[in-house]
Amino acid sequence: MQKALFLGLAALVWLPAAPAQVKLTQGSDRILVEINGKPFTDLFIGSDAPKPYLHPLRAATGTVITRYYPMDLKEGEAHDHKHHRGLWFTHGDVSGVDFWANEPDQKRPHAGRVVLRKVNNVKGGKKSGVIEATFDWTDPKGKTLVTESRKMTFYAEADTRTIDFDIALRAVEAVKFNDTKEGTFAIRLAAALEEPTKRSLPNPPRTGQMVNAEGLKGEEAVWGKRSPWVDYAGVIDGEKVGVAILDHPSSFNHPTWWHSRGYGLFAANAFGERDFTRDKSRNGTVDLQPGQTLTFRYRVIIHPGDWQSSGIAAQWQKYSKLKYK
Repeated sequence: MQKALFLGLAALVWLPAAPAQVKLTQGSDRILVEINGKPFTDLFIGSDAPKPYLHPLRAATGTVITRYYPMDLKEGEAHDHKHHRGLWFTHGDVSGVDFWANEPDQKRPHAGRVVLRKVNNVKGGKKSGVIEATFDWTDPKGKTLVTESRKMTFYAEADTRTIDFDIALRAVEAVKFNDTKEGTFAIRLAAALEEPTKRSLPNPPRTGQMVNAEGLKGEEAVWGKRSPWVDYAGVIDGEKVGVAILDHPSSFNHPTWWHSRGYGLFAANAFGERDFTRDKSRNGTVDLQPGQTLTFRYRVIIHPGDWQSSGIAAQWQKYSKLKYK
């Protein structure tokens, strides 16, 4: 009996760990992403979404690092800027059309929509998984101004969650990506990751701090500056966790400007030069003729600890060497 028990315990000790894996499941209005057997996020692409977005984003522990509102309600969250949905990529002024603040009940006459044309590839794997899709940026009358080709690569890692974004915007008509701070690659963070202010709601405690590659800290120092990366970290329910956005050297207008706010908006914006510098003589507007393309490449890393303990500077150096075709 004792020998059998010993052999049983030994089998448990030597039981191999479950293999790393990215599993992708396509549904009618979303694509579910699981990493190492646990839910990570969903990509919402249904007709009721004014733009594609990832929600929620989770750390490797399962902790949600994005705000629930407006998709769901959670106590302690501010109900502002309802167009801040999880993680998204749009711009506030494309030839006068607003793809940023474009919720239907905001009733903006110049609001556009980013609609799915086709899911081109959904493929999971042991080390990574890929979603490739094509979207149309349409004006209020439904006319396509820009076509977006997006590739998202999700990695199977033990302690972090990493997504690579490779996005190409091709002009269908002559368009202007006008200079505005309202854009572009963005995440709305969980309430606990907001930077604390006198106006913060009391619970949960706001514990966040943003820092850029130059070591500048806090909204006042980071907002409107250019930098190859920014990290935003704090404490959620006792867990030290953060998220970094890295801007690849081949991404348009690298190093990008940052529309990063203390209330939890975390955005890279390559167009807002005049707004960010508050200098009316400058202009970050970009004109595209039909067929011309802009390419954006970002890496998002959800990590334990802060930017120092997770080595975000070294992570950017590694990412900067990644070669794209």
